[in-house]
Amino acid sequence: MSKEPSISGSAATQHMAERDRTTRAVGESVTDYPQMIAPVNDIEPVPRRVRAFLGGAVVLDTTSALYVWEWPNYPQYYIPLADVNPAVLVDEERPEHLSRGAAKRHGLRAGEIARPGAAHVYTDDALEGLAGTVRFEWAALDAWFEEDEEVFVHPRNPYVRVDALRSKRTVRVELDGVVLAESSSPVMVFETGLPTRYYLDRTAVSFDHLVPTETVTSCPYKGRTSGYWSVCIGEELYPDLAWAYDFPTRQLLPIAGLIAFYNEKVDLTVDGERLERPTTHFS
Repeated sequence: MSKEPSISGSAATQHMAERDRTTRAVGESVTDYPQMIAPVNDIEPVPRRVRAFLGGAVVLDTTSALYVWEWPNYPQYYIPLADVNPAVLVDEERPEHLSRGAAKRHGLRAGEIARPGAAHVYTDDALEGLAGTVRFEWAALDAWFEEDEEVFVHPRNPYVRVDALRSKRTVRVELDGVVLAESSSPVMVFETGLPTRYYLDRTAVSFDHLVPTETVTSCPYKGRTSGYWSVCIGEELYPDLAWAYDFPTRQLLPIAGLIAFYNEKVDLTVDGERLERPTTHFS
């Protein structure tokens, strides 16, 4: 398994140069937030107990999971086969060669619930450290837990920090020249790999231009959204530009009930300075 890298001297210079090249390559925009650091195919131990359920049945229960970074933003869990309930695994007798090596495709069955192709059991011809582990499709299972707390969407990245800080900066949100919100008491959310998000009191938001939608999304760090809004300006409708978490995770309680907008899709001014629209996978 790989160890946490130590960067010093010329290696640090090379690392920073590489990050500069990456920053310029992303839409030629400059980011003002830290980027992800784990390389693809990095493998690290998970110190937490991990469980997952399907139809009331325990599918896996382990304290020996692995983090595997399939892309830089976050890892997936790879679970020792010995810690998977054999009663729910269905061998589909379909060997496959994946990017991390040879694996046998399996389905899941719990009572009347079937999830074909939901798991891959890695064999000896796999990336070092992955033989005898199982990679599950996250959405194929009903619920995942780290210790006794439910986790949404994907595992939490151990190298990601998410802080919600109260501020007195003045934040104005505009679109097509129309002011959508303005506040001098935002809660700023700093999340590794993403631009700063500005959560504003509902009394600071102009709901004249907001149209509620049925959209619900989840985040492993914040929980499930309780509301989404599109923005309507004249005849133009901009879908799902704002959201709220009325009941966020305990770590993000300061954002409860507040509303944020996608920096990538609106014009933000902070303390009189217009911010560039960042380029991310939400753009």
